[in-house]
This record gives sequence, C-alpha cells and structure tokens, in this order.
Amino acid sequence: MADKAKGSTFKGAELVYQLEGKPPLRVAFPLGLQHVLSMFIGNLAPVLVLAGIANASTGQLIITPEQRMLMVQCCMFASGMTTFVQLYPLKIGAYQIGAGLPIVMGTAFAFVPTLRTLGAEFGVNVVLGSVIVGGVVEILMGFFIKPLKKFFPPLVIGAVLMTIGMHLLPVGVQYFAGGAAAEANAGIAANLIAQGKEVPAGVAALAAQFASWQNLVIGFSVFIVILLLQRLATGMLKISAILIGIAVGYVVAIILGQVNFQQVADAGIIAVPIPLSIRPEFRLDAILAVAAIFVVSGLETMGNINGITVAAFDREATTKEMSGAVMADAAGSMFAALFNTLPNTAFGQNAGIVAMTKVVNKFCIATGATVLVLAGFVPKIGAVFAAMPYSVLGGAVVTVFAMIMLNGIKLIAKAGFTDRNLLILAITFGVAYAIGDNKLLIDHLPVGLQYIFKDSIVAVCVFSITLNLIFPPSEEEKARLKKAQEEAALEDLQG
Repeated sequence: MADKAKGSTFKGAELVYQLEGKPPLRVAFPLGLQHVLSMFIGNLAPVLVLAGIANASTGQLIITPEQRMLMVQCCMFASGMTTFVQLYPLKIGAYQIGAGLPIVMGTAFAFVPTLRTLGAEFGVNVVLGSVIVGGVVEILMGFFIKPLKKFFPPLVIGAVLMTIGMHLLPVGVQYFAGGAAAEANAGIAANLIAQGKEVPAGVAALAAQFASWQNLVIGFSVFIVILLLQRLATGMLKISAILIGIAVGYVVAIILGQVNFQQVADAGIIAVPIPLSIRPEFRLDAILAVAAIFVVSGLETMGNINGITVAAFDREATTKEMSGAVMADAAGSMFAALFNTLPNTAFGQNAGIVAMTKVVNKFCIATGATVLVLAGFVPKIGAVFAAMPYSVLGGAVVTVFAMIMLNGIKLIAKAGFTDRNLLILAITFGVAYAIGDNKLLIDHLPVGLQYIFKDSIVAVCVFSITLNLIFPPSEEEKARLKKAQEEAALEDLQG
C-alpha cells in the first residue's frame, strides 16, 4: 500500500503510512475526518444514555435539557483534547502521559451501567465527582503497568465485558421504546391506576410515549438501515453505518413530529466550554465503584493499543507506550469530568480503521481531533443531538451493546473452557453477578460487602481477579493461551 502511495500525484502522500511527518492538509484532513465520522455517535451515545436516566421514585430526569446540551458539547471538546495528548505525549520526568500512537479517544461505554446506577441514586454531580477521584486508580495502573498485567488475563477481562454488555442490553431496549423517563412514568401511571387514583396529566403524557408506535417505527428504521449497510455496503458507507442510520432515524422522527428544535434555536453559535459548570460532589461508595471500572477501561485501552501496533507496525506495544496510553486514558477522563462530561477511553472502531487502512500518521489523526475540539465550541451542534428522540439512539445501540457482551465471550473463548476456567466463571457469575443483581439481598449484607455487591460489574471484577489468583493456571494452560493470543494477533494483521 505504501508503494502505491509513493506513486500518488499528491506530494508527500506516502507520509500517511508513517507515524511522523506532515502530509498535505488536503490528504490528511479527509483521513482524519473519517475517524471522526466513525466514532462521532459512539462518542456521544454514553452521554445521551446517562442524560436519559430518570429518578425511579419521581420519574423525572436527573439531568436537565440544558445540562444535556452542555455535556454533549463538552464531550466533543474533551475527546479532541485527550486525542491530542495520546498523539503528542506530555513528558513528566521518566514518564509520559500519552502513547505517541495514532489513538482516537472517545467517551467510554464501560462506565455507563455503573454511572447510570449512581446517577439514578445520587445525581449527575456525584457521577462527575466519582470520575475525578476514581481516575487516580488508573493513573497508578499506568505507573505499574508491567507487574499488574498478570492480574488481568483474558478470562477476567472477558467476564467483566460480558457483565457490562448484559447490563446495557435492557438500556438499549428501554431507549428503543422511548427512554427511561417514559418507562418510569409508565410504571408510576400503572401503579396509580391499580390503586384507583387519578394519573396526573404530565405523568400520563410521558407514559403514553413508552413503546408508542412512533417510537417503534423510528427505532426499527434506524436498526434496519444499520443492518443493511453492515451487510451490503463497503468502505466508508459500511464504516459510517451507525451515523447514517441515526441520520435516517432523525429524519423519520422529524416527519412524525417527534423532534422539538426550540433548544437548537435557543442555543448560541459560539461558546467556550467552562469547567465545573456542573459542580462535582463526592461520595466514598460511588468513588470506589467507579475506580473499579477505571481498571476495566485501562485494560480495554491496552487491548486497543496492541491492536494498533500489531496491525500497523507488526509488533506488540512497548511498556512505555501502554503506560502512557493508560495514564492519558485516566487523565483525559478526569479532565472530561472537570469539563462536565463523562470519562474517555481509546476507541476500538478507530483502532480498526488504522488496522484496515494502515494510515498511522499522527498529523492525519490530529486533523480529526481538531474537528472535535472546534465542535466543542459550537453549542448548536450539541443542541441538535440533545434534541434527538431516545428511540433514534435506541435503534443504534441495541446491537452495539450486544457486541460488548459478545466481545467478552470471545475473550473467554480465547482463554479456553478448561475445568479451572469454568469453575472461576461459575463462582463469578453464580455469586458475584447474581447477588449484585438482587438489590433487596444487598441491603441485608454487611456494609463492607455492600460496597462490593452494590454494582454487579464491580463484584464480577473483584471476584474474577481474586479467583484467578486463588486458582492459578497450569503451565499447559499458559502455553495454550499464549498461542491463542499469537494466532489472534496474526489474524488481525492479515485482516
């Protein structure tokens, strides 16, 4: 591919296949924009999901429409700035924050189930405070990356990813049908009717939106478009399937009268993102829960880094690169929370684009990061997405959430279904997940155990790591796992 580039009519076009250097902007910009298009919706989706959380007792959204618009705006700004740090690391003595590799950062899905639970119970202020403090755990993980790697084999990561996916699947369906507020009010209305009481007009109006024919039509239109493009399209059409599907669903929603553009009209054209516009609050139990997910986020980032280096450079990532990437992941997440939005992580779909195109030039990726940063200064962009009906997002994320679970299963399969691994999985899911999924039982546990089981993702993470240490793999299992990882890396390189 590089030889082909050298024959290009564009001067310096061969530089796109080199890490350093500055290709012509007319060459670099489309390649950077491709990365933005492929991750734009995935970047905003966690914010939109959290913004749709309703308090279980009141049925009211915990985030106001104005805060939702602000969080979307800051999300783009934070992702762009953190991407710059990954491309051009900050040097601190012998360490660096950032990998110096073509990594694109975006809002992390791994945090969504935990932050959703915390948000519904304590509000968005506690969510942001927990991210600011919890990120310290991942920074420490970056400092001690080499000795810590042995504690997080594919079996552990796979179990955690499976749990995250299983938690998110009902969320996708909920959004498909109209969102959390509509579902909560439908439940409140049903209880009032069962008690023979009158349903307030506001509650009835929101309840009627849940699983309405309009929402179902919108959700299915998005889902079908994405499915057809993934199956039949190639190139950018396939890569941008989610973006195109959401655009189609948005148009359908407008036609059905489900979009109110008043907040778009009211939004300013230019505004500087202001830190701490949403004041963070701090709770120890919430911080501990989020800190555990930062470990998972660091592991995902390590996986994406290796995917890039194997596919683009035919080597594994160095300890320095992984350490820098993980610390940038944490620092970027803390920066994002200070700027009123959710934590960041390295985006897998962008690692896939690098593997497919072999375009690794940092300047190319930086042009895309520039687009994200500039978008963060335009509130109307955030307002357009904030006005999007939840069913549009639901049609897109139902399969995305399922893929998270399937990626977990894929990792477990790489580890192998030996007697030892099956025992670890049986205890992890039979105890950690099952107890963590039973809120009534958790209330009767000692306070110390409540911290662990309050979030089943945290419980699965703690149990799987502990059991992996109690039941260490045999030498034969280690050899088989190493061979499986080498074969997987070869497949990615050939792909």
